[in-house]
Order: sequence, then structure tokens, then C-alpha cells
Amino acid sequence: MQFVLILLVVLGGAGLSVEAGILGPLGQEVGKLWATFSIFGVGAALTFLLMLFFGARNAPSFFDQPAWTLTGGMLGVAYVVVLALAVPIIGIAVTMIGILAGQLLSSMLIDHFGWLGVARRKIDRRRVSALCFALAALGLISLDMGAV
Repeated sequence: MQFVLILLVVLGGAGLSVEAGILGPLGQEVGKLWATFSIFGVGAALTFLLMLFFGARNAPSFFDQPAWTLTGGMLGVAYVVVLALAVPIIGIAVTMIGILAGQLLSSMLIDHFGWLGVARRKIDRRRVSALCFALAALGLISLDMGAV
């Protein structure tokens, strides 16, 4: 089961790169915020249809959840706006590797301290090595493109 989940998250990451590739040119044509709105509008419509046909009928109320759990949408908007701004200038590869490095760092801190209600997973040498490799990849690919 773990292998299947890892495969799914790798495919999800590949989808984010495709999304960035679509968003960059769209943002140049219609504007960064309109492009961001289109991504979320289409996503919201699709999610609504999925909820309508496959969602739990007796799920707890959305509005009964702690307010901080509803802030993820703001982070999603910031992420998509960054994609729209960065991709046309530095390219998809540098953008996504930078995002990956940021995700690794914040994920390791969240896991280590058990923030946001997740199970604690200590930062160890392997995790720090993975972060260093991601930062090295970012440096190498950025230098190759002259982005730094």
C-alpha cells in the first residue's frame, strides 16, 4: 500500500509541473490573477461534482471545523500566483525544484515538531541529506539557466 501511495504522490507532483506549464502562458495572456482564478474555478467545479456523486452524505459540517484548518485555500492561492509569476521567467524546472526544496524544509519542521496535528517524525541525517540534495539540485539547475 505504501508503494502505491508513493506512486500516487509522484504522479501528483508530475501533475503540478503540468499545471505550472499551463498556468505560466495563461497568466501571460489573461493576467496572473485571472489565471489563478481560472485554476481554482475549474478545480472548485470539479470538486463539487466529485462531492455530489461520491462525497459522504453525513459528513461533519464544514463550518464546525477549527478556523485554522480552513486557511489552506489561502496558501493554495499564494502557491498558484507564485507559479504564474515564476514560470515564465525562470522556467518550470527551477520553479518546481525551488518549491520542492521549500516543501522539504517546511515538511521536515512540521513532522519534527508535530505541528498541525501530524504524528511526530524526528529530523534525522537522511532527511537533512535529502534537503541538501534538493538545494544542490536547485543550485545546479539555476546556475545552468542563469537564474541565480
